[in-house]
Amino acid sequence: MGEVKLVGAFARPFCFRVVWALKYKGIEYEYIEEDLHNKSPTLLKSNPVYKKVPVLVHNGKPLPESLIILEYIDEVWRDNPLLPEDPLERATARYWAHYVDGKLWDTICKVFVNEGEKQEKAIEPALEALAVLDKALEGKKLLGGETIGYGDLALGWIPYWLPVIEEVCGVKLLEALRFPSLCAWGENFLDVPVIKENLPPRDELLDHLRGIRLYVLYSGNDE
Repeated sequence: MGEVKLVGAFARPFCFRVVWALKYKGIEYEYIEEDLHNKSPTLLKSNPVYKKVPVLVHNGKPLPESLIILEYIDEVWRDNPLLPEDPLERATARYWAHYVDGKLWDTICKVFVNEGEKQEKAIEPALEALAVLDKALEGKKLLGGETIGYGDLALGWIPYWLPVIEEVCGVKLLEALRFPSLCAWGENFLDVPVIKENLPPRDELLDHLRGIRLYVLYSGNDE
């Protein structure tokens, strides 16, 4: 199916969505690590609008945005489908993926980039967003059913990245008693071999996020 490259950056959860999809599909690819503090001509040319990772390059043609990349991968490589056949189920998976990116991610970022009173004010919206997701996962092993799918990959940063974010920020959001369905889903997701074998080392992730948080807090730059 041609040459596949992935332009990514260490510990960026949206990049790992694409890694998981490629691994799950059994697609061979070349990984290119990007320095986001000194963005390469390759990244700037591949994603001139947002200048962000991930970018999938297939046969020399770049495609940015992780959720769009997931759908592209699923359409080009048909084995181990990510999206269900049923139109309503496909739409539902897309809905929750966009919910996570548009609503939940924004609330978690506000907790991450603030401290003191501002952080306290940001916590309640984050908890509310998590509660909505917990309700949606009630009684489900995985969002995709018995096997991981598009929606699971979109949500996949939550059970691994969020506890590290909590440690960095000194807060607790993802509690099993408060969000039992979300936590159970997270355990099931992280237990899938292709996920478990393709996660950043926790200690390195912790150091990396600590560095980002300090940079954001003391530079005023929330990029």
